Amino acid sequence: MTPLPTPLVPTDWLMAHLHDPQVRVLDCRYALSDPLLGRLAYLEGHVPGAIYADLETDLSGPVQPDGAGGRHPLPNPETLAAWLGSVGIGNDMAVVCYDDSRNGQGFYATRAWWLLRWLGHMQVAVLDGGWPAWVQASGTVTLTEAEHTPVTFQHQVQADFVATAADVQARPSGTLLLDARAPARYRGEVEPIDARAGHIPGAVNRDWSGALNEQGHWRPAGDQAARLAAGEQPTITYCGSGVSATPNLLARELAGVPLGPDNRLYAGSWSDWISDPARPVATGEDVNSK
Repeated sequence: MTPLPTPLVPTDWLMAHLHDPQVRVLDCRYALSDPLLGRLAYLEGHVPGAIYADLETDLSGPVQPDGAGGRHPLPNPETLAAWLGSVGIGNDMAVVCYDDSRNGQGFYATRAWWLLRWLGHMQVAVLDGGWPAWVQASGTVTLTEAEHTPVTFQHQVQADFVATAADVQARPSGTLLLDARAPARYRGEVEPIDARAGHIPGAVNRDWSGALNEQGHWRPAGDQAARLAAGEQPTITYCGSGVSATPNLLARELAGVPLGPDNRLYAGSWSDWISDPARPVATGEDVNSK
């Protein structure tokens, strides 16, 4: 297997290994406001050999009628593993994920990164700077859709990467609950997507976009540690539906805390939390965020 400088790879690394038979690339471009936008962008040009990974159909499971599990439930592990194998991704391959990283669209690649890690696949990374960095570096662009020989992907779910609503409610003292949404959504001033506004009581706001600089590249480890202000204490991170929280999980790993019991995702996130009207909701600035 070609070793990855996980969890990030620069464009020059991908250029040098693009034709390595043990490297696969996932194009994760998407827009919540226009579900077809990512697929159309892929058809208009993508990294050679890249496989398109759709947030709704490939990287999420079916939405439940009662809203339990949130707007982007975790996919069934067997289903996700079967899809990965069908597009030519095996356990002996390194996987690089990219998205657009501009205009608030920089969290789909980290969703794919987190899902593969959740399935026990350690050799997966995010392309630093995403598609814009690839284009800026004059990386090769193709219109040809990738066709890779199907293989078998054996998964081993990492259960301690995930927190449930019950885990959030029963979290031990000293566990930091991070809300990765925009500050106005956290405070409950606006809610453009979900049925209720606000945040989980006790959560502090760490907008996911702070993980990236103005050029869409990842900030260094020291900046990530200072931004998250978590140190070594255990954290549970959430967002609206378990997608835009994933940059904070990668940021925590950059800062030295790997995915696991001290760096977990509340996968259902806010949309799952409010599916039960008995769960409490807070608005405004939380006292713990001061």
